[in-house]
Amino acid sequence: MSDANPWSAIQFIAEKRIEEAQARGEFDNLPGRGRPLELEDMSHVPEELRMAYKILRNAGCLPPELAERKEINRLADLLEQCEDEQERVRQMQKLRFMTQRAQMRHQRPIRIEQDDPYYARLLERLSVLDKRR
Repeated sequence: MSDANPWSAIQFIAEKRIEEAQARGEFDNLPGRGRPLELEDMSHVPEELRMAYKILRNAGCLPPELAERKEINRLADLLEQCEDEQERVRQMQKLRFMTQRAQMRHQRPIRIEQDDPYYARLLERLSVLDKRR
């Protein structure tokens, strides 16, 4: 039996066709020519999930963790714009519930605008409301 790599013939044919296409100038007018490639940093994603995440992102879908984080950020933004005090408290409770659920699911803390003084005041106010109930 031969020890030759069966893919070496395919690689050879592919390289030959690429060289012929370059000689004909078929790659001269490609978009982005002369600019560096835009490589994405996926080091935070486990290696076995990278391809699946890339396929989901290209299809316009978010992984559940990112969709959850996006919703948490959306709620935090709504809080900043909310003028009605009762609505603000309701949104803050919803935000707190979502962050607690995310923390339990991922078994790590979720940080939201921790340096924001408004956020700290809301937390204080909610803890006072909880104690009254």
